[in-house]
Amino acid sequence: MVAAPASTPAEGVAAVIDMITAGLAEPKPADAPERSLAETIASATLPPPPRMWPPRKLSLALQGGGTFSAFTWGVLDRLLEEPACDFDTISGASAGAINAALLASGLAHGGRDEARNRLALFWTRLMEEASFRSLMMIGAFSPASSAVSFGAGLRGGRADPLDLDPLRDRLAETIDFDAVQSAGAPRLLISATRVRDGRPQIFRNGEITPDVLLASTCPAQLHAAVDIGDDAYWDGGYVANPPLIQIAHDSSAADLLVVQVTPTRDGYVPVTSAAIDRRLDQVAANAVLNAELAALEWARSDGLHPPRVHRLAAEDEIDALAQRDATDLGSDFIAMLHQRGRDAADRWLRDAPAGTTLTIQDEQQPAEASPIATPADMRDVAPA
Repeated sequence: MVAAPASTPAEGVAAVIDMITAGLAEPKPADAPERSLAETIASATLPPPPRMWPPRKLSLALQGGGTFSAFTWGVLDRLLEEPACDFDTISGASAGAINAALLASGLAHGGRDEARNRLALFWTRLMEEASFRSLMMIGAFSPASSAVSFGAGLRGGRADPLDLDPLRDRLAETIDFDAVQSAGAPRLLISATRVRDGRPQIFRNGEITPDVLLASTCPAQLHAAVDIGDDAYWDGGYVANPPLIQIAHDSSAADLLVVQVTPTRDGYVPVTSAAIDRRLDQVAANAVLNAELAALEWARSDGLHPPRVHRLAAEDEIDALAQRDATDLGSDFIAMLHQRGRDAADRWLRDAPAGTTLTIQDEQQPAEASPIATPADMRDVAPA
């Protein structure tokens, strides 16, 4: 999946991203002119306005990574306590797609407190059930780890160890899909991998259903592809984790926060089969993300104006995360990830980057947020 060498570094990045974005655009007439990478990025944004901090309008790109995505829950939990920060466009793949849909559903249905409660309800129930089905729902089974954990025999044929109906029901319990599709929801960009050509398919609000989210989290080795319309789909994390070029095109926000949960660094050279497979999964999960980030940086250096990209990485908050298991649903581990995500977001909100202007409100203590339900509180609570 590596592009042929180009004559310059910029052309090399452009070639990679042209390959990535070939499947992202919405359908267009056959006689419509093709757009270059530069036009795709530049058409999204005007020169960014003077920088205020925290941003008053923010887009989010949420990487998937199994239970590591509880870190994203913590980040969102803290961001939702900032009433002046509006969410413009949210992209996600795999577990990042689930978090994105929960956020959009809550905001559209009942506002910030409702979004916090829906996220807490989903992750709390996930911990309490701690089942194979729970892990399926957050895309915790990467290509290599699923083969290691459940046997190479699952590589053959259309493996269906469980029916999808219980997963659809579980998603419907915590996500209001009518609200997601309503005009009051933030824009959503959910990725899945189109099996027939291996390209990313981006689903937007009006298209998002339980099956779209199940497609975005579908492990190729453990479950038959999810059929939507005339196509079959696998986990979106294989090809767009999360979608960045498309969010740069669609978003009207000047700032884009990428929440990266899959570790890039590992201080150990793996030697066992399981450890090698885990590390290969981590490298693969970040490859497309890094290429898209490089493309946005190249666009900025070439005088274009993509969104300003910020990044919060779970590995910066948790030592030796690369050695941890993204299928670990232990309550202590999930609670730790959630808290570290909150802490990281809190520092990000308070530490204004160079060149930004703090508002008067930013210099004051934030208003006390509504208390979020604890795991014990959430056992018998359904969203409003």
